[in-house]
This record gives sequence, C-alpha cells and structure tokens, in this order.
Amino acid sequence: MSTRVAFLGPAGTFSEDALEAAAAGRPIDPRPAPTVYEAIRAVGEGEVDRALVPFENSIEGSVRSTLDTLAFEGFPVTIAGEHDHPIRNSLIARVDLPLEQIEVVLSHPQASAQCARFIREELPGAQVRAAPSTAEAVREVSASTEPWAALGAASAARIYDCVVLREGVEDSPDNVTRFVWIAPAGIRVSGQGPWRTTLVFSELGADHPGALVEALNAFSSREVNLTRIESRPRRRGLGRYMFFLDLEGAADQDAVAGAIEELRAKAESVRILGTYPIAASGIPDI
Repeated sequence: MSTRVAFLGPAGTFSEDALEAAAAGRPIDPRPAPTVYEAIRAVGEGEVDRALVPFENSIEGSVRSTLDTLAFEGFPVTIAGEHDHPIRNSLIARVDLPLEQIEVVLSHPQASAQCARFIREELPGAQVRAAPSTAEAVREVSASTEPWAALGAASAARIYDCVVLREGVEDSPDNVTRFVWIAPAGIRVSGQGPWRTTLVFSELGADHPGALVEALNAFSSREVNLTRIESRPRRRGLGRYMFFLDLEGAADQDAVAGAIEELRAKAESVRILGTYPIAASGIPDI
C-alpha cells in the first residue's frame, strides 16, 4: 500500500523532486498542497500519512512558513526525519528569448532570494514578482504571452512545456535545502546513527542581561551541542521572541532530557517539535 504524502505543489516544484528522492523507492501517493501550512494541516487532520516540507536553505536560511506553522498553529504533528536535497534553479520561459527582453521574473520568494545576484547582474531591468511556488511560477509563465520568465526546477519546464533559458542560476553552487518529514504526533521513530532534536521555547522568566546565555547553559554544561538557533517574533508586540533550537541527540538521552528539563524551569514554554535520526532514508516509521 502506498503512503499518502503531502508536499508543496503543484507538480514540478523542488519539493516534489525532493520527495521522489527522499522516499527512497518506497511506494507513495503524492498529494500536492498549495502552501506549507496546508501540507502540515493535512497531516494533523489525518488527510495524509506524512508530509515533506522545506525547513531551511543553505543560502537563505530558515523557511519561515514552516517554522511559524509548527510554532503557532498547534497541529498534532511531529518532525520525524529529514532529507537534504541539492537545489539547482533554472531560468525558464514559454519560448526561447534573449535575457534582455525579459520584463518580469516570477518565483517563490525563497528561490528569488537564492538567485538575487543573477537577477541583479543578468536581468537588471526585470521586475521580480512572488508566486506561491516555483512550479506555479512556471505554470503562470507558460500561460502568458508576455516576455516573462520563472525561476524553478528544470522538471517544471518539461511539465508545462516551457524552455530552460539558463541552468544553475543560484548564487552558490552549494545550494541545499533541508526538508523535514512531518508525521502525526505520537509516532515512535526508530533509526540508527546520530539523532537530532528540534524544539522551540519562549519568554524567559527572568528577563535580565545574560538570561538567554543562562538558559542555553543548560545544554553546554551537559556537553549537548546546539547545531542551530534562531529567534522569531511571538506576534504579541515588539521585543517578545521565541527561540528555535536544533541540538545533537535524542530527547530521551539523559543529557538532552536533563537539559530540556532545566530549560523548562527557566522559560514560560518549551515544546519539542521532533526528535529523529538524521541519517535514516525513506519514509519514517513505514
């Protein structure tokens, strides 16, 4: 039986390319979602078994829509695994045309930002417009008779009968996006090798100089390595933040569990978004 997996659609997105690679040959029933929010919601409400959504990019950093959905929406889901996928952006048009004739460049904001230098140097006269996804950008370009182009995956050009004008237009050749598997809350993930735990905490009880350092000392004092930290506004006025952490180790390991327990005593809220093996391949817990 194939597994129902939501991804950021429509067909032809980098998310679909990543899903094909991340599934590692397991049978899947791919379900395109119009937004990351909808992909995660579909898992939380039982419409699909899993979702694969972008989490962070090596050029542009975290995908805010994923962080915010996990932090604010309260869907009963967990991060159950991850997959690193190389991203190679292509400049795509309905027909072959010189770059100097392009008036508008459409893409998802993440892709546009990943290609900022190329746009600035090669398409200085083009207006950059946002689309819900890279594939939707290509679809819009395919349906327009205007001299427009899109940034997206070469696979989208084939799907929508377009032309690749230039490949590899990202600002760094080492452009990689880390995708995470989203599963219903409560599943028990298994796997060998190193593990990662992702959590979010907010509102340190004692707001004074060094309060954040004292909170993070819960991990350093136990030699738990933090691999990522990022702040995001709490949407409750200026100056109020939540902090996302990635750390090495599983949540039930003594050092990690002890550090999280100490953090709970210092912060208003602490929520584990997922604890999962980082080297596992295929769909988690299938």
